[in-house]
Amino acid sequence: MNFFTTVYTLLLAYIVAALVFWGISLYKQSEHIYQQELMHLRSQVDSSIQPRLFNDVKHKFDDKRARRIKQYSGEGSTFLLIIFIGAAVVYSSYRRSTKLSRQQNNFMLSVTHELKSPIAAMKLNLQTLEKHKLDEEKRHLLIDKCINESNRLNDLCNNILLASQMEGKQYKPVFEKLNAAELLKNSASAYQHRYPERIIAELASGDFSIYGDQLMLQMAISNLMENALKYSSGTVTLQTSATKNNFHFSVADSGKGIPDSEKQKVFRKFYRIGNEATRTSKGTGLGLYITEKIIREHGGKIIVKDNQPKGVVFEVELPLV
Repeated sequence: MNFFTTVYTLLLAYIVAALVFWGISLYKQSEHIYQQELMHLRSQVDSSIQPRLFNDVKHKFDDKRARRIKQYSGEGSTFLLIIFIGAAVVYSSYRRSTKLSRQQNNFMLSVTHELKSPIAAMKLNLQTLEKHKLDEEKRHLLIDKCINESNRLNDLCNNILLASQMEGKQYKPVFEKLNAAELLKNSASAYQHRYPERIIAELASGDFSIYGDQLMLQMAISNLMENALKYSSGTVTLQTSATKNNFHFSVADSGKGIPDSEKQKVFRKFYRIGNEATRTSKGTGLGLYITEKIIREHGGKIIVKDNQPKGVVFEVELPLV
């Protein structure tokens, strides 16, 4: 990057310097032509005898010189502007290409890690079941762990697939009337089963109808829950409420939180803080990106705020029907 920038800057400086040099040369040539024309005029017309004729011809030469200077200045300025615009486009394209390449590299590293972790966990649990005669309780515990890891693997694959389909506008959502409270209740029950000591659910009851794609909304809720569990070792609180026109739900954790400067960046595609090769936290940088797109697709909005005394809260608002 630094080498390219240095070479690029030097090349641009050379082109600009060459353009300025030719501009000065043309100006000098124009002045030389003007002086030659005046000398020829003086040799042909005596200004003291025919002052009117002399001044008329000299005025024409002055106009020609002014037009040449305007032409050189206009063409030079236009060419210089085109050079700067082209240079800006090329440099911007190179920056975007470099950034995309870095993001893709980080994405491949994170996806590889995310895929290997549940596969390795399931393999270990299955090998334990195969090699050891365990009592029924331990067998059920290992089987539950395998199911949890397979669900995590399935969520990852769904995120990647949905992100690709949404980018290519290939996914066609199926909107239907849904009970938002029931949707959140089912998700909370599933996570309480998987993490019985970590999930706190404070859910409003009632018939809160929304129009939405059930698969997409479940994925959005799952992404927020997984994100909270991933970045916090403590409890995760899922709350719901409703106003006259909107249904609200929030997912709060007690982790390190998100700096104010990063709060909007976390919804960018592939965005993750730090280097993927040294980062210890798991993730692909797709979860919150997909969640934000899903919520907007449903006419809602999502914001991120600080939790008290620590952690972060993701608040979602969806319109009722």
